[in-house]
Amino acid sequence: MKLRRELLTARGNLSPEQLRVNAVKVRETLLDQPWAQMAGLVACYWSTGAEPETHGLVFALWKHGATVILPVLRENDDLDWAVYDGPDTLAPGRFGIMEPVDTRRGVDAIRTAALVIVPALAVDRKSGVRLGRGGGSYDRALARVGPNVPTVALLHDGELIDDVPAEPHDQRVRWAVTPRELTRLM
Repeated sequence: MKLRRELLTARGNLSPEQLRVNAVKVRETLLDQPWAQMAGLVACYWSTGAEPETHGLVFALWKHGATVILPVLRENDDLDWAVYDGPDTLAPGRFGIMEPVDTRRGVDAIRTAALVIVPALAVDRKSGVRLGRGGGSYDRALARVGPNVPTVALLHDGELIDDVPAEPHDQRVRWAVTPRELTRLM
């Protein structure tokens, strides 16, 4: 898909300094929200490459008493979940992405999360449709999340756009956080 390639190229052009600045702004914006501060169980992801960085966010949530679960990619590309218990409790999983070494909680563990933070390449500002990498893993996970749970996509500036192409299985997010703004989508 052309849009996906364009977004990945733009991310690849971000400097390490810009990635660091973006990470701090996104983390501070999200942690300022009462619904994030009060979430006892948070489903998040361990960022890789030029994704909006979540390592500091995961650590901050954990240090403030939240239980953070991170995905473990299964062979069928669905997401299992395991508890993050500090930076020393991660190991490379499939495709080298860091995953918790804790006991797997099952694909339905996300159902009990009070806050769900997901990666996205872009989000449609009108509909909340997120564009991922194309594997459908997060669409399956988001389909298990209750209707009142804040679901949040972390983005770089310029990735909250109009007209993200959607397919019937695509799941929407309720919030998008960029370095410049927090946007309620639905």
